Amino acid sequence: MRTKILFLAIAILAFSNISFGQEEELQITSKDSIVISSWMVGLGFNAVDDSGNVFDGLFDVGDEWNILPYPSRLSLGRYFKSGLGVEAIGTLNKYKEGKIIDGQVNPEDIDYYAIDARITYDLNKIIGETGWFDPYVGVGAGYTEANNLGRGTYNAVVGFRTWFSDRWGLDFNSSGKWAMSQSDGATNHIQHAAGVVYQFGIEKGLSKRGEEKKELLAAIEKEKQRQADSIAEVNRLKEEALLTERLQKEKEAAELAAAEKAARDKKEAEQKEIQDQIDGLGRVYFRFNSSYLKNDDKSLLDKLAAILKEHETVKLEISAHTDARGPEEFNQWLSERRLERTVNYLNELGITSDRLVGKAQGESQLTNECGNGVKCPEVKHQENRRSQFSIIEF
Repeated sequence: MRTKILFLAIAILAFSNISFGQEEELQITSKDSIVISSWMVGLGFNAVDDSGNVFDGLFDVGDEWNILPYPSRLSLGRYFKSGLGVEAIGTLNKYKEGKIIDGQVNPEDIDYYAIDARITYDLNKIIGETGWFDPYVGVGAGYTEANNLGRGTYNAVVGFRTWFSDRWGLDFNSSGKWAMSQSDGATNHIQHAAGVVYQFGIEKGLSKRGEEKKELLAAIEKEKQRQADSIAEVNRLKEEALLTERLQKEKEAAELAAAEKAARDKKEAEQKEIQDQIDGLGRVYFRFNSSYLKNDDKSLLDKLAAILKEHETVKLEISAHTDARGPEEFNQWLSERRLERTVNYLNELGITSDRLVGKAQGESQLTNECGNGVKCPEVKHQENRRSQFSIIEF
């Protein structure tokens, strides 16, 4: 598991060296947004070419185009996210005296009026959004009063808009207008237009570049999340490994503690069993003012030596005592003599001194109430004239 964690950590560190320093440059700004739907109003000029021959003298502005010196075109349109637009247009003009109208020189000024409606399509939907250049095509219909003849017209338009901001721009277009009926002499003609346009009720979206930035930012964010998830997985695996290791150590420690406790309990039980054997032997009781061992005392010590030989790791404490009668200094000396005789006898039986710890207590540790000045029967005093044995190491 540790190998797996190390490998995953190295992989993440290697990928982290891929620079995302340009991410700040990828942030989407106002430059990456475009208008995707709006209302639009326009005001400008229109020029009518009604020479009778569409392609002859198409740009003969002086002889064939009719233009007023003041704004003569007004439009209102609604444009949608799909690229389609619906527009209503009103224009006025004047066929000037001397201009060529339907192949003839116009003998006098003649008014021109037109109301048109059209549907357009934004070609940026095909060629890609630029945000500042919008070419379009469209078809429509209208009514035109021209050369003293009213007629319905079928219209086709091609044009483009160029934008200085989200709201202000210029519109340039040319429309072919075909008379629905030419039986009364109505002619086909071309109408050109140029003007200022203003957008309102705007809804904005991302340009192609903005969409690319958005996708790239999403990819970067996804990669960041993947890295974060990978790091989290590494941390999880690391924590899991640490937890497993800690639990294993705790298990081993618990097993060791249990084993140690079992061994300690066993040892204590064995020690208690040996101590019980020793306690079962009784104590060495000395005669008054005497440190000599009686035969029954020696017999007890013989049995004690046998127990010590059977259990060679036992270390024994021997404490020698006196009763409270007599001076304290004498009793201390007497207890030392009693201790010495007891240890010497055990040495003679083969129990080495390094296994024996002696303490001469004098009259300091009486087993009953028979202290100085207290009258007690002899049997009570004898309880204090003793040597006793306790295991201090096993």
